[in-house]
Amino acid sequence: MNDLSRIPGETPAWTTEAVEALYALPFNDLIYQAASVHRAHFDPNTVQLSTLLSVKTGGCSEDCGYCAQSARYDTGLKRERLLAVDEVVAAARAAKESGATRFCMGAAWRGPKDQDLETVAAMVRAVKDLGLETCVTLGMLKPGQAERLKAAGLDYYNHNLDTGSDYYGEVVTTHRHADRLDTLAQVRAAGIHVCCGGIIGMGESRRVRAQLIAELASLDPQPESVPINLLVKIPGTPMAARDDLDPLEFVRTVACARITMPRAHVRLSAGRRELGEAVQALCFLAGANSIFYGDKLLTTGNAEVEADRQLFAKLGLKPESTEGRRCAGAG
Repeated sequence: MNDLSRIPGETPAWTTEAVEALYALPFNDLIYQAASVHRAHFDPNTVQLSTLLSVKTGGCSEDCGYCAQSARYDTGLKRERLLAVDEVVAAARAAKESGATRFCMGAAWRGPKDQDLETVAAMVRAVKDLGLETCVTLGMLKPGQAERLKAAGLDYYNHNLDTGSDYYGEVVTTHRHADRLDTLAQVRAAGIHVCCGGIIGMGESRRVRAQLIAELASLDPQPESVPINLLVKIPGTPMAARDDLDPLEFVRTVACARITMPRAHVRLSAGRRELGEAVQALCFLAGANSIFYGDKLLTTGNAEVEADRQLFAKLGLKPESTEGRRCAGAG
């Protein structure tokens, strides 16, 4: 079992083999270690709530095999224009009233054009004025664009690694794993917090999952937010026929993310509705402390707000406030 003394201070050198060893622990030992790390850095009974809105839907040029928004696949998704700023503000205000503290805006682009970036920057400023943390996911950035988002007041930029580098070509071919790292470097250089995670259940091996976690944990500094997504199988996409992932393997992945990235908010993201209450409860025990909150994630369904409230009541969990964080600087 890994020594918890390696956690504070600086980014540890996590290798794929070291994370594989975590995965291989007896389930109870793995969950105990993850819960111990969680309690050392966070209140174990609080969960950060984020809401995600698609501000520009469909028509993306990339061929990500899991994505309903790719123009290359017939998924029945209608391409939509970039929303107006007032439409985004109305959604953000409703999210805040429901208890969200962070509002995330996603656009289906390979990367934003400069004129569209100006509109997104206006969205960021308006949402910040509501007192919410702001996050955007816009694809790959060009030089100078991260700085413009920072000037608008952006708090977080989401850009997932998706999967381990060895498996990346099985998921997407229109850009490289290195392109994602380049965008993350630009975001960091601009002084924006990083939200970066991945998707499991895309037919990858456990070793690939371990590689993904090791590559996330080896980012320096580590991501402040780490979304762990379970593949939602969208008819019409190449991933639609993938076998279901064992739900306990998902819990193990959450636990490995918590141990290797102790100060991050580990977020249950896409696929949470499919997990059910019992598996979600195990994920919270294993160190998940953030969820996407709301009835929809970009284009896929999510757990209903009332169902989340009922689950929180059953488990004795409470929403986290920005002011109430125990871990200074955590995302």
